[in-house]
Parts: sequence; structure tokens; C-alpha cells
Amino acid sequence: MFDARKSARGADLSNAEARATALHAQGFLDRPKAPGPRALAKAFEHIGVVQMDSVSAVARAHYLTLFSRLGPYPNRLLEEAAYGRPARRTLFEYWGHEASLIPLALHRLLRWRMARAQDPANLSQSGGQFVREKRALIENVYRRIESDGAAAASALESRQRPAAWWDWSETKRALEYLFLCGRVTTARRQGFVRVYDLPQRVFAADVLARPTPLETQAQRELVRISIGAMGIATERDVRDYFRLKQGDTRARLAELVESGQVIHLKVQAWKGAAYALADLRIPRARPARAAILSPFDPLIWNRERTSRLFGFDFRLEIYTPAARRTYGYYVCPLLLGDRVAARVDLRAQRAASILRVVAVHVEPAMDPKLVASALSGQLERMREWLGLNEVLFPAGRGSTTGRV
Repeated sequence: MFDARKSARGADLSNAEARATALHAQGFLDRPKAPGPRALAKAFEHIGVVQMDSVSAVARAHYLTLFSRLGPYPNRLLEEAAYGRPARRTLFEYWGHEASLIPLALHRLLRWRMARAQDPANLSQSGGQFVREKRALIENVYRRIESDGAAAASALESRQRPAAWWDWSETKRALEYLFLCGRVTTARRQGFVRVYDLPQRVFAADVLARPTPLETQAQRELVRISIGAMGIATERDVRDYFRLKQGDTRARLAELVESGQVIHLKVQAWKGAAYALADLRIPRARPARAAILSPFDPLIWNRERTSRLFGFDFRLEIYTPAARRTYGYYVCPLLLGDRVAARVDLRAQRAASILRVVAVHVEPAMDPKLVASALSGQLERMREWLGLNEVLFPAGRGSTTGRV
């Protein structure tokens, strides 16, 4: 049991202790083990949910998030866990924190979200209108999957491919609505295109046979998992992790505190209360690992929390016009010990078999030589993992402009 220590600083924890707790919770204090199914499962035990993203400038976000924790691992480990035979699957796709890979053990905890989606009143205005007006289309699409088997949206469409990826056809919208309701799921991926099928043909029978908890029970468990994955968190942090509503989050936190499963804490320089699991242990060892992080890594996907924990202001610039970018298109933070030490703009140029370092921006107060040494080692591991032949650094390496 954690013994809250009130001190002259007026807080239970310093920010450094909160940071170490967060890194431990996210698996960055563990020594990397030989990558295999157990190591993959352990990583998901730490983080609970992995965000997916279509950008593949280096590797897609879900692969890179696991690389940061496991080191060079065969991608087939993740692919088999997410898209293998039913008896071997341990992960599924759903809306957790955005589009996500989630342990199948949590499927029953998200059925309330699937049930809510079936009522158009719980959707956005445009989404609700689509469902009300296109019920016949939605049911027809479902029957096609039911009778004909797994299919991508393109296989069910009769019209030409949309001019832009965000201009979804009605068939694609129907499939995504069925996916949100849990009536179809992802059977596999073709490239990054989702192939849909019925859950009973994709998951092992015992997954769907597990009892569905009450909505409040499921939300309590998701809140508990979120706090465990972050180590210590504010109410907003908890709400963001699985994208829960504010009222639901507050109510479930109050219940968990009352039951003694969660405790209140105060962290130095944090506004308001923080929460941790009752069995919280503050790590004694200072993190020594280095890791290149995906821009969508759960350690840093909440930008306000990242600033609070690390003093690191991180913004995605993928959708910013090139002339207005400050650091680059696909910037991966470099974690060094318990600090974010640099921003690394990377590209995997597969045709040339090069991992190209477009730019490196070292954070203030960090030793460029120490950063360069750590980064070189991590880039070599990434090159090996991606199966590329060479790491190509930018011109001017070692200059005093803040670029390694």
C-alpha cells in the first residue's frame, strides 16, 4: 500500500517521482526480453491499448509502439496476435483511444460502447442522420457479409473509388457503423485496408461467451486499467485514455476511491487531484533506457500530460503545410532515461534500403554528445528491425545548431 508522504513541498509526489511512475507503468523500466508472444502480451498488460494510424513514414504507429518497448521484433508476432486464427488471436481492433488494437480480454468491457452506438441519438448529428436514413442499406451490407464472408468495402461497392480517402462511400460508412456497433469486426488487413467479417467467425467462441458486465462495471474497470497504464493520472488523463465521457469518468473515479481501489494524490506543480491505484509503488531505480517513440505512443499521445510530466511541448506536424513546420513531417521523440531528449524526423526509404534521418533537434539542457550516442544505438536497432541496409544522417551532423 502506498504511504502518502506529505512534505514541505506540499505534495505526495515530486514531478520526477510521477514521471518515474509513469515510465514504469508504460513498461520502460522493464529490461527488454527476447521478443515473443509473452513479451508482446506483457507490453499490452502495461499499456492496455495501442493506437493505430495509417501513416507509414517509418512504420505504422502500432508496430512502432511495440518496437519502443520490445526492440527489434518480428512483425508477424503482432500480426498473428491481431489477425491470426481464432484460437491464436489475443488482440482485436476497436475504438479505444481512437482506432486501436486492444487485448481480447477487454472485449466484454467495450460492449456497452457498442450497445450505445446502436441508438442514433448517441452518434454525431451527421452519423445519426445517416443511420436513420440508411437502415435498409446497413442491413443489406450486413447480410452480404453474413452470406458471402469477409470483405473489404471496395468489394461491396458498386461505384468508383472516392477521389479522396476521407470521402467515404455509403457502403464504407455502413460497414464502419456496423463495426462501431460490434456487429462486424476486422478479420484481417490488406495493406492498411480493413477486411470485415462477423465476430463469431473471427474470434474464438469463448471470447463472445464471456458475460457482459453492466455499463458502470465495465467503465470502472476501464478507468482502473487506464490509471494502471499511466501510473498516476488526473481526471482528464483518465478520461482521455479510453475516450470516456466526463460524467462517466467522474462517477467511476468516485466509486473506485470510495471502494479503496484508487487513492487521491497531489503531485508537485500539478493542478488539482491526481489518482493512482491503491497498491502504487514508486520506482526506486532511475530509468536508464533509451527509446525512439511513435508520435502516437500512449506515453505521449496526451499532449497536455506530456508537457506536465516531461516539460516537453509536442505537436504533430503531419498535417501542417511543409513551409510552416517547425520540426518536420514525422517527428519521433527520443526518450533518454526519464527525459525526452530530442525530436527526430525520420523516413524509411525502402526502395533505397535507407533509414533517413531528416533532422534531429536536441532539447535544451540535454548534452548533444550523450544524445548522439543514444540515438545512434537506437537508430541501428530500428534499421535492423526494418530490414534496411543503412542509416543516413543529415548534412551538418555535430554542428551547433541543435541538430545532432
